[in-house]
Amino acid sequence: MSRLNTTPYSMLDLVPIVQGGSVADALRNTTRLAQHVEHLGFKRFWLAEHHNIPGVASSATALLIGQVAEQTTTLRVGSGGIMLPNHAPLVVAEQFGTLATLYPGRIDLGLGRAPGTDQLTARALHRDRQAADDFPQQVAELRAFLAPASPGQKVMAVPGAGTEVPVWLLGSSLFSAQLAAQLGLPYAFAAHFAPASLLDALAIYRDNFQPSAVLDKPYAMVGIPLLAAESDQHAQHLATTAYQKFLGLVRGQPAPLAPPVESMEGLWSPQEEFSVRQMLAAAIFGSAASVREQLADLLEKTQADEIMLTTDCYRYADRARSCEIVAALMRA
Repeated sequence: MSRLNTTPYSMLDLVPIVQGGSVADALRNTTRLAQHVEHLGFKRFWLAEHHNIPGVASSATALLIGQVAEQTTTLRVGSGGIMLPNHAPLVVAEQFGTLATLYPGRIDLGLGRAPGTDQLTARALHRDRQAADDFPQQVAELRAFLAPASPGQKVMAVPGAGTEVPVWLLGSSLFSAQLAAQLGLPYAFAAHFAPASLLDALAIYRDNFQPSAVLDKPYAMVGIPLLAAESDQHAQHLATTAYQKFLGLVRGQPAPLAPPVESMEGLWSPQEEFSVRQMLAAAIFGSAASVREQLADLLEKTQADEIMLTTDCYRYADRARSCEIVAALMRA
């Protein structure tokens, strides 16, 4: 069998709010999607922490993980990720220790060091500007709270101590790749919005990996935008929703997901188009045949151990159908 059929596939969800829709709709669709991809054979369903973004309802990430875990049975559910400098490590350990106790063997804790928002909102989160520089120390502190308590330990995570929730490091640059290698942890690269350093980061992670009690060899996951449809033309039409989303980010004007349009001509300038296409350079949009070819090429180039998909669609039905097409490729 090819790597296309043996590589696990997972889903990253930002709980997208669409134009004309509500937060309640977005939350319901997240649960529906998790149940759908579990039935299709996906391995994980992760939720990402973001704040003050009109089109994203995943700010209370740990709460959503609990909701999704409650409504599924076998799917691994986790964070992709928790932006650790926004939080006290003890609080994160207590939250994920609780989740791991409620849903044993099914919770993942992916950690990032960006704020997941703009600078003004970061200050509203009481985020210390220097906190990102202390990320390695924060990771060590959090892992210590999740480890079995030591005799005489004065501060413990209850729940949390002894749960040893699996920790992943996430990144879109080389820093987290180096740290994940040093600590012997699994690593996920965010090529779904910042693919430029993908191959360099994977090389650094693998070349510098130190075996640990967690892993004896590197385990790298790659996150990519993917939208599969009945034809290349239809997929490209649906993808204009993603183009508009990233155009809003380029302009500093994030908004709820917009319906697809017939053409992006006239909606972006040449410079904006260049920026959006750079951010989506790893994206795969197409029919089943096109997606198969592009996924096979990505797996060959990256040697990824797992692929995590993000799918921006205005209509829930189009997201669900995209996942069905991917699942058929997994089984083919």
